[in-house]
Amino acid sequence: MLNDKFLIDFTLPEEEARWEIVNDGVMGGISQSSMVITSDRTAVFQGDLSLENYGGFASVRTLPGDFNLDGYHGFMLSARGDGKRYRLRVRTDDRYDGIAYQAVFTTEPEKWIVVRLPFKTFIPIFRGKIVPDAPPLKPENIRRIGFMIADKQEGKFRLEIEWVKAFSEA
Repeated sequence: MLNDKFLIDFTLPEEEARWEIVNDGVMGGISQSSMVITSDRTAVFQGDLSLENYGGFASVRTLPGDFNLDGYHGFMLSARGDGKRYRLRVRTDDRYDGIAYQAVFTTEPEKWIVVRLPFKTFIPIFRGKIVPDAPPLKPENIRRIGFMIADKQEGKFRLEIEWVKAFSEA
């Protein structure tokens, strides 16, 4: 059995430079978001989700990299949110657009929670639509990890992330 593996650790100074914002402005929307590293060395993904101009999503994701997740079974993350639903999304290539695999989790207002998301629960999505004939997610191919808020959850949002790990099962 493999040990849990830290994938995202905001106590490391280089972590902040690994992230990029992608909001609905790519399709005409006006949602806004940012990610900032706090003095406690957590990351806060926050902003304002707007449904105007056919918008409705905000996201942040890592730049492409090798996560080496062969043999692992899912993600575990420590987060504090606002009671809204968020998506943990991954990509298996370096392209800006294309199929992403995602799993949804719900936060509890102002309470730290640990979320476990097995890889087998991730569904393939392309521009908000399920891709029924996409291949299943292969952990060894994961190149990007990110977070998204969508689902018509208009208004201000805030998700604080302490860390993300990969876990394995016996």
